Amino acid sequence: MNIETYWQQFLTTMNLPKETKYFEAFYFGSDQQSAEHLLQLVLEGKKRATSSAEEEYFLTNEPEPKVGDYSIVTDFSGNPKCIIQTTEVLKLKFNDMTYDIFRLEGEDLTLETWQEKHIEFFNTVGAIVGYQYHPDMMLVFEKFEMVSSERYC
Repeated sequence: MNIETYWQQFLTTMNLPKETKYFEAFYFGSDQQSAEHLLQLVLEGKKRATSSAEEEYFLTNEPEPKVGDYSIVTDFSGNPKCIIQTTEVLKLKFNDMTYDIFRLEGEDLTLETWQEKHIEFFNTVGAIVGYQYHPDMMLVFEKFEMVSSERYC
């Protein structure tokens, strides 16, 4: 099923206005393996947040997420798998990340492993977008809840 059909079925089922827009359709991570793993964590209810480099939004002229936004999470191939809704947006420096915050991403057990993986991720994405990781870089930390899963497929 394509993303637009999936979205329209969600709007109908949830009795939302047809003109309601979604913020983005995307997969988590930067490769197929991470995309599939992170999607599974979302579907299991273990991943309830994500972080992005604030600089990425500036460089790509993309808007930052805001509370109430709906987004469609896809698999690596672009097939819609669930819909999430942003419940909170925090801004903090990479070095100010705490256990209580990062644990909502559901990916790591320690701050050290979270940092290692995210440094690698920000270096990968930054090389494409045009920024460089640094310890004081600002993050956009988005908390969300899954409001729908694959039932529209």
